[in-house]
Amino acid sequence: MSRYRRRGRGIRVFAVAILVAAAPAAVLVPALSPYSPTEQNLERRFAPPGSEGHLLGTDEFGRDVATRLAWGAWAAAQTAGGGVLLAALIGVPLGVAAGLERRVLDPVIALLVDAALSFPGVLLAVAIIAALGSGAVQVSIALGIMFAPLFARTVRAETLSVSNEGYVELSRGLGTPTLRRICMHIVPNVLPNVLVIATSSFAICITIEAALSFLGLGSAPPQPTWGLMLRDARNYLGIAPHLAILPGVALGLCVFALNTVGDALSEYLVHNQPGTSST
Repeated sequence: MSRYRRRGRGIRVFAVAILVAAAPAAVLVPALSPYSPTEQNLERRFAPPGSEGHLLGTDEFGRDVATRLAWGAWAAAQTAGGGVLLAALIGVPLGVAAGLERRVLDPVIALLVDAALSFPGVLLAVAIIAALGSGAVQVSIALGIMFAPLFARTVRAETLSVSNEGYVELSRGLGTPTLRRICMHIVPNVLPNVLVIATSSFAICITIEAALSFLGLGSAPPQPTWGLMLRDARNYLGIAPHLAILPGVALGLCVFALNTVGDALSEYLVHNQPGTSST
């Protein structure tokens, strides 16, 4: 058993290392790179990784791949982060309201959440983008609407559980205002689960953002995103496979790291709940 625990700990350390390395790279590379993500140099087309002046090579227009990868990470973080933030801003208040007001709001919110969750996620995002138009902001809005029901359902369940605790009943009996009671008792107990959902949702949002960009529904060229880089690389797999491999590996590693960290947070919460045995 200890061997498996050490292996699991090593995987988690590796996942954290990926995130720790990716975050500064997404910020520093665009600032320090001598190249613009859209700067073309047709004389250096399809330069392989390790070429002089281009650590990860160049693409079909002679653009520096390392610079575009870093800008793609920044674009993915902005779009996916905006979607997760919007989902939390919509879902958390709805979940708290449904958990506290069970006679009127709870049935209505539960109906809306169930209706939203009945649609396949990607199809719902595509439908929203079709109504709003394509672009990074529209993708963030679509992701926020797509994941808000998940936040609402989880927060509602946690609010129902916390509101039945003795100290919350005592606070209600003492006449504590509802808003103060929410801030003192509900929010501190809900936030850890919200963090877990946000981490896992962030990974899924990055994948969906890349898929939508690949389909032409996200950011428009020449904006460097991982999805657009993968789409452009389809025609050059035989002569420049690094153009598809590098953004694919970057996307896969980031999703793996975020999912691993989310699982670790979830496991930590389960093992540290009040009354949970450590044996």
